[in-house]
Amino acid sequence: MSIIPRIVQADEPSSSNISLAQARILARTAEDRAASNHTAIVVTVVDTSGQPLLVERMAEAQLASLELSKRKAVSAVFYKRPSSAFETALSGGKMAVLALPDAMPAGGGVPIFRNGQIVGGIGVSGGNNAQDSEAANAAVEALK
Repeated sequence: MSIIPRIVQADEPSSSNISLAQARILARTAEDRAASNHTAIVVTVVDTSGQPLLVERMAEAQLASLELSKRKAVSAVFYKRPSSAFETALSGGKMAVLALPDAMPAGGGVPIFRNGQIVGGIGVSGGNNAQDSEAANAAVEALK
């Protein structure tokens, strides 16, 4: 089973990082998806260096999700693949995943690509891993 991601393109010219306006679209879309699943989440959007550009916490979201959403976003950017890839590898017995720096083996982190280049990442935490992944992927799809 491959852990190489499907590349998702964001259509905006001329910047090597996601914009704040795009980060706001990502957060709003992820929060809307979470609300439809009756979950309260934290969304973190990071730039290409893994630094937070935007962090939003829905009312009632657990405090631990602040750190977890950041770790998922950083993992997605640093490894250029969804954090769920590490979850899959770990569940398949690849314990070496636990030794990878900044790899987060839980769904909800998704890299954002433009013209084949990484421009940022989103991390979602607060639901279960499937719900977090669903919200993050819906957010990235909204940038197309």
